[in-house]
Amino acid sequence: MNEIALPEGFIGRLAAIVPAERFEQVMQSFTRRRAVGFRVNTLLATPEDALKSLRHQGLHPAAVAWKRDAFWLPAESREALLRSEAYERQQLYVQNLSSMVPPVVLSAQPGERVLDLTAAPGSKTLQIAGDMKREGELAAVEAVKARFFKMKDNLRRQGADTVRTYLQNGERVWRYRPEYFDRVLLDAPCSTEGRFSLSEPKTIVYWSPAKIREMARKQRRLIFSAVHTLRPGGRLVYSTCAFAPEENEAVIEHALEVFGDAIELEPIHLPIESVQPPLAAWNGHSFPGAVRHALRILPDDKMEGFFVCALKKTRSTRSIRSTRSVRSTRSIRSARR
Repeated sequence: MNEIALPEGFIGRLAAIVPAERFEQVMQSFTRRRAVGFRVNTLLATPEDALKSLRHQGLHPAAVAWKRDAFWLPAESREALLRSEAYERQQLYVQNLSSMVPPVVLSAQPGERVLDLTAAPGSKTLQIAGDMKREGELAAVEAVKARFFKMKDNLRRQGADTVRTYLQNGERVWRYRPEYFDRVLLDAPCSTEGRFSLSEPKTIVYWSPAKIREMARKQRRLIFSAVHTLRPGGRLVYSTCAFAPEENEAVIEHALEVFGDAIELEPIHLPIESVQPPLAAWNGHSFPGAVRHALRILPDDKMEGFFVCALKKTRSTRSIRSTRSVRSTRSIRSARR
């Protein structure tokens, strides 16, 4: 059997994306077992009660500085955590720490109208539901039937019975709920480069420059829908677990070109150690200066690679009915690397 390896094309692109002094760390992350991250399901338990139960079983999680109900354990403690009483009672949700960042940035509040636009399997929906404390309106949209029903079951088991679920193409939601939601999360389908693991070949086997281009087209349509569903004054969080600039900075640039001053980027302030600034340029193409407010999380022994960006809607976009782009982005296509 041939040994699985990272694609040469991916490694070459990665070297141009990641700072040279962090490149070896990132490469090593693809071979190491990561710590197991989890958060307390505050719909069913308090962090204090859940931790007391875990400690009684000999597990002593470390706290996460930027989320009071999030914790981590060494990779070798995963099986013990999954056998714990708190986990069996659905009081815990195992989730990589990077995946928790977008809902933290979204900062949904009780009583608001909130949309999770591409929600399956429901990890971030559940996190948002805990933040909202069963007050307000939380909608979860998923287009793939099998993933939709998996999400529904996940939400049911975790006690998120107030979430409204919709089997719907997120690209069309804006037609039914224009400028309706206070906050929108778009954790977009992507090439999943930040989750690559040499011990799990399925995470790597489908990668290609063509896949990046396919995902970027989908992401542009989704962010167009997401902005339109947001009320003026509301917040949109866009995220991916990809390194590709075509799926990250370029998608944000596209949204800025389409919506102009109707949206503006907001800084993200979280005490996360393994980060780098967004790219200022790619393949000779410069991104707008506002993109500097986004956040790139580099993979390490605890966190997967992620891109997170927060946008505020400053005025109505009802008059914008097209996904037009001011200029072609052909110059930043992944095929050039």
